[in-house]
Order: sequence, then structure tokens, then C-alpha cells
Amino acid sequence: MPDTFIKIASVTVGAGGAATMAFSSIPATYTDLVLMTSNRLTGSNPTVNLQFNSDTTQTNYYRRILLHYGSGASVNYTNDQGGGGYATYSGYTASTFSNTSIYIPNYLSANQKTYSADSVAENNSASDYFSGIFAGLWTGTAAITGITIYPADSTNWVQYTTATLYGIKNS
Repeated sequence: MPDTFIKIASVTVGAGGAATMAFSSIPATYTDLVLMTSNRLTGSNPTVNLQFNSDTTQTNYYRRILLHYGSGASVNYTNDQGGGGYATYSGYTASTFSNTSIYIPNYLSANQKTYSADSVAENNSASDYFSGIFAGLWTGTAAITGITIYPADSTNWVQYTTATLYGIKNS
């Protein structure tokens, strides 16, 4: 049975925005990691990219998404870094932020790393929003010591966007 979440670090975007939110030197004292975000970006693409250990090779990442959006649903499988959830973007209701939770089990393992995420980018509209459940894989076999999330369309996070990284220890 795991213990409660133990806060490792938190990032809050200040005035002027930021291109990334990153965590480095993640300690090797936990069994699993959880990254929780409340975010909004300046662009028009709601996709959030996820990167481990500064690995920028797109083909090292896989994701499967069950996506629901205003007028429909879809399932897709993609080979890229877009498994970091969704973010509310510039065309959505002002001052509205999205929420994402990313669970990374066995982050110290010498095997490829899996993760799962659930995410919603809301708008004040019954027909315009994104919600998704993600299953992802990073093919790296090194322990995860760094995590970076950033908007897929190379725009910025807005002020007050936050990300908090938690560690979980098994009892």
C-alpha cells in the first residue's frame, strides 16, 4: 500500500509566461511519481508535450489517447511527445485553466517507462472542450531524473500556470 503523495517540487509561471515547466534532479527515493498541472497556454493547439531526461527524440515516445471533444470522440495512437495532456488555450474562456494528472510508476527501473494521464481543457461551452485519457511509453531505460512539459505549438504557458511533482513510496 503506497504512502500519501510527498511534494518534491512545484513550478508557478510568473508574469510574461514561460516556454516550459521543468523538474530536474528528481531524487531516487520514491517508487512512483505523479505530476499534477493546472495550465493555460497562449497558442491555439491544446496538446501538451512531455519529455523525460531531456530526450528530444520523437520516436522514443509513444502514446494512445481516448479523446472526447465537444462534438465527438476518437482513439488515436501516435509516436511523439504529445502525451502530456491538454491545456486550455487562447480561444477559450478567459481565466479558465485545464487540469492534468500524470502517473509514472517505477520511474527508477532499468526498463522502458510507462505512464498514464487524464486531462481536461474546459471552455464555457457544451460543444468546445477536450478531455482525454492517455497511455504512454518512453523507450529510455535510465531512471527518470528530469521531466519537462511544454506547449506542442511552441507558444508559452500563461501566468499562474502551475505544475507540482509528487513522489510516492511503497510502505
